[in-house]
Amino acid sequence: MAKLHYWKVWLRPNTLTKEADNDYFAEVSTTGYTLRNEDIARIIVKGRSELRYDTILSILNERDAAERDALSNGSPVQSGNMRLTPRVTGKWTGTDHVYNPAQHRITLDAVQTVEMRRTLEDTGVEVLGKKIDGGAIIGLVTDVMTGKTDGTIIVGGDVIITGDKIKIAPAGESGLGVYFINEYGDEIALDHPASENTPKKIICRLPADITAGGVYTLKIVTRFSNSSTYINDPRIILYDIPLTAVAPL
Repeated sequence: MAKLHYWKVWLRPNTLTKEADNDYFAEVSTTGYTLRNEDIARIIVKGRSELRYDTILSILNERDAAERDALSNGSPVQSGNMRLTPRVTGKWTGTDHVYNPAQHRITLDAVQTVEMRRTLEDTGVEVLGKKIDGGAIIGLVTDVMTGKTDGTIIVGGDVIITGDKIKIAPAGESGLGVYFINEYGDEIALDHPASENTPKKIICRLPADITAGGVYTLKIVTRFSNSSTYINDPRIILYDIPLTAVAPL
């Protein structure tokens, strides 16, 4: 059955399945650049010429502000595409345990609406082939506590990530950062900013949600190119060696 839309995907080796040499997962190849309110407003104006660009952009920005205010006060927000629900991650010991930023993280869960799911049902997938990265690479991950580079990482500790063009930049941009992907495909972001963030080295504390016995794929998302320029679209860099979390001795 023909689809209305198609996503183009690259295939990357799945480093979590050592026993299979021909196991891959799909990475969507994004087209163009990330659409922001300015771009959405222009699209609406083009389709509905009676609406002014400045008016539409102002409404979109005001909606974003109202959404942030509601979420910061603990209220779920649902648009036509996504439902956002407040959530606090981390472990709690007893009912008297108070919130601790070093152990817990305030975040949001995003769930597709019925309308969004129906749209995706009309979307197909086109495989482009095996992804081969050029220039940007994660070369080695070193556990600070043990000094090991064999893929073991100590829960609650720091890791040193070395490579090329791995700096998280520009600073503060949504979606960029260091992530640890578990075997279910869930992406775990850092709880705190990296203590060192350079083109060839990142030093960071493992997120609180990293648990002993878990196996993770390290992922870096950045727009860094060199000291003076950024690429238009975020670059995804994956580490070929799976990381196994170990409890501290």
